[in-house]
Amino acid sequence: MTGGAVGDGTDADGGPAALRVPALVLAAGGGSRLGGRPKALLPYRGRPLLEHVLAVAADGGCDGAVAVLGAAAAEVRARIAPWAPTEAPDCRLVDNPDWRTGMASSLLAGLAALPPGTTAALVLLVDTPGVTAEAVRRLRSAHTARTDLAACAYAGRRAHPVLIGAAHFPFLRATATGDAGARALLAGRPVALVDCTGAGTPDDLDTPEDLTRWGIG
Repeated sequence: MTGGAVGDGTDADGGPAALRVPALVLAAGGGSRLGGRPKALLPYRGRPLLEHVLAVAADGGCDGAVAVLGAAAAEVRARIAPWAPTEAPDCRLVDNPDWRTGMASSLLAGLAALPPGTTAALVLLVDTPGVTAEAVRRLRSAHTARTDLAACAYAGRRAHPVLIGAAHFPFLRATATGDAGARALLAGRPVALVDCTGAGTPDDLDTPEDLTRWGIG
């Protein structure tokens, strides 16, 4: 059988489709508060941060990944492309030429590149090295329908990553602007919280002090 269209919820015979949840990794940031160092290329545990996040997505059970590139896209692609076939074989690298306009443009570029049959996207930020495969696995396991909208929660606080069912993609395309990303969607609709307390931390990398805390030189 071949898959249906993205998020249509059916297989080629019109029956219920298997759940398919690729990771959508937003990795376009230029690191303006980090001296202009593209976040995707920051060294973490001996490899670029994007490699680490893609490995976390794969280990957490995501059905492939779409990584959206922006700052230094050619350099990031050259670094990741040789590694991906063996470590993240179902990864697609997508360039977002409009990355400077904010996170929404990367989110929309990623949505457009999701594979056929996608029933939800698990959205990961490249600058959250503390998100673990276990957190991804818990969130991925919470997906049961195209209408799902869920997020990891740490000690009761909603944070990343976020799972967005395909039924919400049209609203997301219509409302995502600037740096708001999926904010309107998450603010206006019920979000199921998946407890990930003790399974990592969602803290992001925004300042030189953050780099020091995470051991990034």
